[in-house]
Amino acid sequence: GILMVKLLDLAKVIRSKNSGPYELTLDIILKDEASYRLLIEKQCITKEVIANLYRIPVEDVINVIHFEPAHAIKATIVRPICSGDLNETDVYGAQQHAPLLQLEFDI
Repeated sequence: GILMVKLLDLAKVIRSKNSGPYELTLDIILKDEASYRLLIEKQCITKEVIANLYRIPVEDVINVIHFEPAHAIKATIVRPICSGDLNETDVYGAQQHAPLLQLEFDI
């Protein structure tokens, strides 16, 4: 059968931060190697997944990197509003990981 798995249940850290004033990096650090391998093998975190989740064009997802030593997946996206710009409410980019908290996968 198909099992629904929440990213929140597999990750020990889900965070966001600035990657310069025009980019945001999303970090997903998995609890263990098995969780990391599962997400990689099932292609759960792709440019398309990030684009859909953040409602941005796939071209605005700069990269998705797998970092095996830390069992981590990093995605970098174009910031919708430049850090510190007028109407920008999260200068450090630390509150932008919230959409990831709702992410679920069919495994």
